[in-house]
Amino acid sequence: MMSEWKKVITGTQTSIREAMQVIEEGALRICLVCDQNQFLLGTVSDGDIRRGLLGHINMEDPVTLVMNDQPHTAMDSDSREHCLAVMDQLSILALPLVDSAGKLVGLETLHDAIHRPEFDNPVFIMAGGFGTRLQPLTDNCPKPMLKVGDKPMLEHLINRFMDLGFSNFYISTHYLPHVIRDHFSDGSQLGVRITYIHEEEPLGTGGALGLLPHDVIELPLIMMNGDVLTNLDFTKMLQHHLDSDCDATMCVREYGYQVPFGVVESKNDLITTMKEKPLYQYHVNAGIYILSSDLIKSIKKGSRIDMPTVLEHRINQSFKVGVYTSHDYWLDIGRNADYQRAQIDVKDIF
Repeated sequence: MMSEWKKVITGTQTSIREAMQVIEEGALRICLVCDQNQFLLGTVSDGDIRRGLLGHINMEDPVTLVMNDQPHTAMDSDSREHCLAVMDQLSILALPLVDSAGKLVGLETLHDAIHRPEFDNPVFIMAGGFGTRLQPLTDNCPKPMLKVGDKPMLEHLINRFMDLGFSNFYISTHYLPHVIRDHFSDGSQLGVRITYIHEEEPLGTGGALGLLPHDVIELPLIMMNGDVLTNLDFTKMLQHHLDSDCDATMCVREYGYQVPFGVVESKNDLITTMKEKPLYQYHVNAGIYILSSDLIKSIKKGSRIDMPTVLEHRINQSFKVGVYTSHDYWLDIGRNADYQRAQIDVKDIF
């Protein structure tokens, strides 16, 4: 998908002849008709144009006369697997992706869904933590290697990336590194390449970046915690990062907290407002980032630093640091209750 879909967008004043040329040159077999604010108005296929011509529509007439003004769409938060199922059920070749407001944000095609693209972007998974809150389960096993279902959670993560076309992995280790190395080796048995980055001393969530081979990392790198279970579509997050031209992108999730009481606000001992059990919404850090090669090279070897501090430094230096809001399944396995929940959820998400 990536950015190719932008080439098949047309406006309402586009002629049918021009739309045919867009379909031909775009090679996606579809034309997306939007208004000036990028709201999707309809779609046009070769079949729509043929039916219009049979009905004596002129080639110079506006494309709106032949477009399907009630196209099937999917939400930008829907997984590729869901989109593939919809296209298969409806026997269609392409599915526009819209946000909650109806704005066009992408296009999933049957070809792309079936023929997995390949990405050279490196993936860096942090797997060196002690997992003390999950003791005694972690007494002899690194937390990312605890089994969720029939395989370690780290293997679930790697499989998810593999399914999306990523094959170049770095894994940071510290606690019981041999358990991880013995299980995955160099990754060749999975068809991927794994390079281990060992921290002799814990360097924080950002310090391990200084141990990466800076001279070979040129593309944006996806970095995440190894104790997270998710079916996030990392390709969508990557495309968002590229489109926004950011130095770094943090994946965030919406978190709501409802006060169980009526909240009273006052000034000078007089009530100004009263809110009954208000719900406050926040964005929380999901522990997943996309980082530019320049940012990675700015971290010196041996630096002890956490990712929020790394990003704060970049913001203070006037670099763009953005967010990508995920509505996908996500579970931070930090406590025993989370681990037990993961055993139930895994049956439905992988």
